[in-house]
Amino acid sequence: MKKLAKGIVKCRVMILIIAVVLLIPSAIGYFNTRINYDVLTYLPKDIETMVGQDILLDQFGVGSFSMFIAEGMEQKDVSALKEKIEQVDHVDSVLWYDSFMDLSIPMEMLPDEIYEAFNNASTDSTMMFILYDTGMSADETMDAVAEIRKLSNEQCFLSGMSAIVTDTRDLSNKETPIYVCIAVVLSTIVLSLTMDSALIPLFFLLSIGFSIIYNLGSNIFLGEISYITQALTAVLQLGVTMDYSIFLWHSYQEQQQTYSDKKEAMAEAIATTFTSVIGSSTTTVAGFLALCFMSFTLGLDLGLVMAKGVVFGVICCVTVLPSMILIFDKAIEKTRHRPIMPSFSRTSAFMTKHYVLFAILFVLIWIPAIFGYNHTEVYYNLDSSLPQDLASVQANSKLAEDFQMGATHMVLMDVDLPAKDKVAMMDEMADVKGVKSVLGLEKAVDPSIPQDFIPEELLDTLESDEYELVLITSEYAVASDEVNAQCDTLNQIVKKYDSKGMLIGEAPCTKDLIEITDTDFKTVSAVSIGIIFAIILFVFKSISLPVILVGVIEFAIYINMGLPYYTHTTLPFIASIVIGTIQLGSTVDYAILMTTRYRTERSAGKDKKEAITIAHSASIQSVIVSALSFFAATFGVGLYSDIDMISSLCNLMARGAIISMFTVIFMLPSMFMIFDKLICHTSVGFTPESAAKEAARKLRRRHTGKKTEAAQS
Repeated sequence: MKKLAKGIVKCRVMILIIAVVLLIPSAIGYFNTRINYDVLTYLPKDIETMVGQDILLDQFGVGSFSMFIAEGMEQKDVSALKEKIEQVDHVDSVLWYDSFMDLSIPMEMLPDEIYEAFNNASTDSTMMFILYDTGMSADETMDAVAEIRKLSNEQCFLSGMSAIVTDTRDLSNKETPIYVCIAVVLSTIVLSLTMDSALIPLFFLLSIGFSIIYNLGSNIFLGEISYITQALTAVLQLGVTMDYSIFLWHSYQEQQQTYSDKKEAMAEAIATTFTSVIGSSTTTVAGFLALCFMSFTLGLDLGLVMAKGVVFGVICCVTVLPSMILIFDKAIEKTRHRPIMPSFSRTSAFMTKHYVLFAILFVLIWIPAIFGYNHTEVYYNLDSSLPQDLASVQANSKLAEDFQMGATHMVLMDVDLPAKDKVAMMDEMADVKGVKSVLGLEKAVDPSIPQDFIPEELLDTLESDEYELVLITSEYAVASDEVNAQCDTLNQIVKKYDSKGMLIGEAPCTKDLIEITDTDFKTVSAVSIGIIFAIILFVFKSISLPVILVGVIEFAIYINMGLPYYTHTTLPFIASIVIGTIQLGSTVDYAILMTTRYRTERSAGKDKKEAITIAHSASIQSVIVSALSFFAATFGVGLYSDIDMISSLCNLMARGAIISMFTVIFMLPSMFMIFDKLICHTSVGFTPESAAKEAARKLRRRHTGKKTEAAQS
């Protein structure tokens, strides 16, 4: 590593030139990476609702649909507007009452069920079903939604998932650049107050900026990423990798006390930093990779991109940042000042003296933390994460108010099923509680009428070679307990008449999402704890320390995730799954830092109180700076964002960093004081004797390695 470090110092100008040049392909990759704004597409592809969506697209040419409400318009104007909408690219068809009979026939002559499904006399509004030939979140569908909105006036409302996805895209694209600006400004303020140079924060941010651009550019090899990943990557990467830059700078300053030549000091600092950062970054990468074990593949998307980002962060920290520091050394030296961070020696002495008090608090706080953690409510309805003044959200509200519609389901049934069974199935589904209407060929057209007399548009829309399509409108909102129970009942009815029949749509998909993410939450928690437990076990060669360190950070996670219960805050479902893993992976470093110094002092022969006091005093500033940097990168975004999915995640991460900081500062020393004897007996290197044995073992291994190299040469 020292040879590599000397090579980095020697080639510093070339490294910086290469780093700048690499920004070009990274930018190209970034702009050509597709962003997915529909989280439902991350459901497993083999579940019935997703298989049904594929069949709908393959056999009916329908990938998604919207409900369009026109208020206070004449029938002829609505019909003219319908014709215009049908001409929009990727609109497959539009179902209105003239799809069932000619406009010359009074609307009142329609069957009551169909009339009520398409009209509301009290509000003088009528509704159309718009079917698209591309997927719910396809770029073509979103473009079609935008075009339909241009054709309509203020009295028209376009609802449905495609409209929500379109509004999510527009809002996310507008806000994401601002997230980065907020994170950079707040991080600069924190670093300026805690660092000893006014200019060094700029180089920290530039180095991390390089790694963020490389990470975002390399996403092109993934094909696409979610808008959540896109929005969080820069902010989260800035927060979790800032430590590495701070560590390099502090190490460089320390080495200058030994080496008069700054190049030699930097080479030594690079070697030292790389060795230390590898251990620190491993836990962070492990936390993100744990998300890849989710069946709901949004976790894979976020976990893979962020794990990759941490690796890029480490690489830039030991290559790009040292190069910039050496090249701009004179400018940095001119802006040096005394850091305002105070000494915390009295705090450390107080902690070790009153450790019993903090241990009692640790036990007492667990009780409300666990209760709140287990009772925090989450929501799954995706439009709940968006501002209420968005067009799609207003349209959904209008749909619920005027037509008492909360969700729309679709049934795919065997086209060869006997007509009497189809009618019986639809009659039975119509009687299910909360079902407003059931629209199918057999309901719209008398079964005795020959198929040749049925409008061709209607046949093409509702029938394929293998399946017949039935539309079901529900009074219940998506993701509610009522609609989930309704989906179960409808599914049972479908299977009763047709074993290969399927219930699909947003509500059934969301029901699957609830069931799958509930399992994912347990899986991700277990995997992240297991992996990080194993890493700590390997690093410290200890049986007891993994339990203590993971337990302390889990305590912080329980507080963080339990607080929303007491503040009556409902979280988006994704937050409950990923926050614990992110907080564990990114803040367990605080505990590892203090533990490493504790081991060093204990192995030097100091008694437990003195060793813990020194470890606490030496680590507290680094822990505070690290936590404040993470807080600064995420807190402002949490306050600013109008997308609750992003806002909640950032608020939880910001709060989690601060809670973890306080937990490590106030609770971890008391754990060391209580379990010192156990730690020393179950860990390697915590007594002078075991430290000497470990050093001798490493020396023998190094000597054996040199003999092997000599024999080979």
